[in-house]
Amino acid sequence: MANTFNTSTNSCTAPSTKLKKFTPHNHQQQDEASLPGLPDHIAQLCLSFVNPSLLYSVCHSWRRLIYSPSFPPFFSLYALLHHSQSSDSNSNSIEFFNFDPISSTWDLLPPPPPPLCVLLHHPSFISRNLSIQSVSFSQNLVLLAATTHNFAPALSHPLIFNPLTKTWSFGPPLATPRRWCAAGAVRGAVYVASGVGPHFSNDTARSLEKWDHDHHGEWKKKSRLKDARYSRDAIDAVGWRGKLCMVNVKAKEGIVYNVEKDEWAEMPEGMLYGWTGPVAAMDEDVMYVVDEAKGALRKYDHGKDLWEEIMESEKLRGAQQVAAAAGKLCVVCGDNGIVVVDVLATPGRLWVVDLPIGFEALRVHILPRMSRPDFDFPAIPSTSME
Repeated sequence: MANTFNTSTNSCTAPSTKLKKFTPHNHQQQDEASLPGLPDHIAQLCLSFVNPSLLYSVCHSWRRLIYSPSFPPFFSLYALLHHSQSSDSNSNSIEFFNFDPISSTWDLLPPPPPPLCVLLHHPSFISRNLSIQSVSFSQNLVLLAATTHNFAPALSHPLIFNPLTKTWSFGPPLATPRRWCAAGAVRGAVYVASGVGPHFSNDTARSLEKWDHDHHGEWKKKSRLKDARYSRDAIDAVGWRGKLCMVNVKAKEGIVYNVEKDEWAEMPEGMLYGWTGPVAAMDEDVMYVVDEAKGALRKYDHGKDLWEEIMESEKLRGAQQVAAAAGKLCVVCGDNGIVVVDVLATPGRLWVVDLPIGFEALRVHILPRMSRPDFDFPAIPSTSME
């Protein structure tokens, strides 16, 4: 059976999705999708409480049902992948993929308009990658910052992918397009802080912008940082309990932004000390860190201001980025591909999701699966191992 992000019937659906009546394509599908003796809408309500991986294995009509726009979507993995075996002329090319945990297959997303031209590597920066910065926001994938070939910000507007409609759109223009910034989301809003524009500016390096949940809203300037220390690297600002937590791991500097008070404060000592790799917060409530050197997974205890170890694995060494949702952590681990950890299992359980041949992962997100009204499954199988 395919590895899924589901551990119970309650965790297999996106929390904000409402159940809608399923409209079958023809009478034969209607009979197949129904449970004997029940109206279709009651049958679908009953089936919505069954793990989608079980429905997938029963019959073709139920497979079609779980991918229909009207059925509560299960979570799946979205990844920005880089052609690791491409020629020099295409060494900066990226693709957007979706991994379906039910069918264990990769699907190529439609390309964003216009084609995204970014710089990932440059001879002048041999020891570092030029990051693409993205967040999960309101069940969408949002690209916020990247670098062009002339070392300018690649995005003047957020670029948004909606999994349920399989479409791209633009958000409101950034007051200051930037790269090498801190980017994150918390309490229904997206934030970008610090960074560099076309040229270094102390004003940009100390600035903070907020975009509310309303997609028609504009970016608003918030309280400035006290200095420009966070403009040297791309940083994931982790949304946690109404705060944004930012750490420059290389310089071991940390700061916390309180979104309600619009105030900056120093990071608690224990939180900063244990921030030894990529961090993500489950439901903006529980923070997990993956120690990139030791491969240890730890959970933050706010009351004790320390990180408690959950497990350690060779597969987690070299962790670069992590996403959290539905009781799972998805970790980009360089040569190890993408490692999935079930943190609800006792003891913790992990497995590897193998990437399409010739690709390496840059970023991952956990979002609702894409609908497939025509049941057009992808043709790129995964050989993922649990």
